[in-house]
Amino acid sequence: MTTAHLGMPSFPAAAREAVRDGVLRANLRHATHTIRDKRARAVAELADWDRLRAAGAAVKDHTLRHLDHYLLQLEAAVTAAGGTVHWAVDADEANRIVTELVRATGEREVVKVKSMATQEIGLNEALEAAGITAYETDLAELIVQLGHDRPSHILVPAIHRNRAPLPETLISVVGIEKVVPTFRDLEIFLQTLPRSSTAERMNPYTTMWTGLGPARGADGDGPAAFHLVLLDNGRTDTLADETGRQALRCIRCSACLNVCPVYERAGGHAYGSVYPGPIGAVLSPQLRGTGSEIDASLPYASTLCGACYEVCPVAIDIPEILVHLRERVAQGGPVTRDGIRVRIRPAHGHTAERAAMRAARLLLDRPAALRAGERLLARARRLAPRRLPGPGRAWTDTRDLPDVPAESFRDWWTRERGTQQ
Repeated sequence: MTTAHLGMPSFPAAAREAVRDGVLRANLRHATHTIRDKRARAVAELADWDRLRAAGAAVKDHTLRHLDHYLLQLEAAVTAAGGTVHWAVDADEANRIVTELVRATGEREVVKVKSMATQEIGLNEALEAAGITAYETDLAELIVQLGHDRPSHILVPAIHRNRAPLPETLISVVGIEKVVPTFRDLEIFLQTLPRSSTAERMNPYTTMWTGLGPARGADGDGPAAFHLVLLDNGRTDTLADETGRQALRCIRCSACLNVCPVYERAGGHAYGSVYPGPIGAVLSPQLRGTGSEIDASLPYASTLCGACYEVCPVAIDIPEILVHLRERVAQGGPVTRDGIRVRIRPAHGHTAERAAMRAARLLLDRPAALRAGERLLARARRLAPRRLPGPGRAWTDTRDLPDVPAESFRDWWTRERGTQQ
């Protein structure tokens, strides 16, 4: 991904500012609740939704396991249809390829359709730096562009705001994980994507590019030149992680954003990525792999309620990935990025957390000491504070500590079992 996120505050710091914006919270609450209610009704119309969901996950997993084969198959098919395939290892290379292709046409203006991949690599900014003007055709993307703003939602880029002809050269920038083996596989996603994203029964339009126009005769339907830029940009590294790779199943429906209580309150900009919400919390740290403060904090931007997994049309277990990434962050785990092993820098406070976990492990490994500690705590429960001092104060600023029970579960179990006997 681009380096635009470097220097951004951690998610807690960014979210702290966002939740103070009453207009933002009202906009998000109204929009996300409306979309998710409509989605629930649209999904309920399909009796085989669970089977479609499982099929979609299976197709994606199969494709990811054999991605090398299908990418080469795609390259051969595009070349046979008269197109040209370019391979981009990262954002810089993808932007360079697209810029050079535009310059080769002699044009200084491009018309750009909605694309998360080009948002990810910062293509608009790269084209602008090269003296090329990009015009967004998606109304919401255009609103964001004209306002010199950033998208805050995968599907509805301007969700945080209130209402206030075929091309000659086609350049498509596509993440390598987007390939599917057959048109029959595509049929699954043509059913699940619109219902999960906009609660529609089918997409308003689906564009198929089957080859070059003029080169295929007078009846050809296509551009004069077609270039496909296949983007890696951290995806190969993500694919190597057995737990994290399921994030590459994502079909960008944004259903997880619309049910997430954290996103609803904090908004999309707090995530410091073009991929906000639950999917961004697991996808961005894996694609970027830079160990920045924002990436170290994103796996913690969740309550682990599981609502995102329940609505995901390809059954991505986002809570499982979040816990996996939290473990990696807490350990300062190594990540491979472009052949270089780097470490995710633990966010502030994780040192104390690791120390607490080590202390807990020592205690749990000694049953007698644990039993004595439980009984001592029960006897001194009237002295237990309602708020924690020092670094723990932030945790109890918004919640009370639970009451200490009069006896431990172990003692209760012994007493009850003895009574029954």
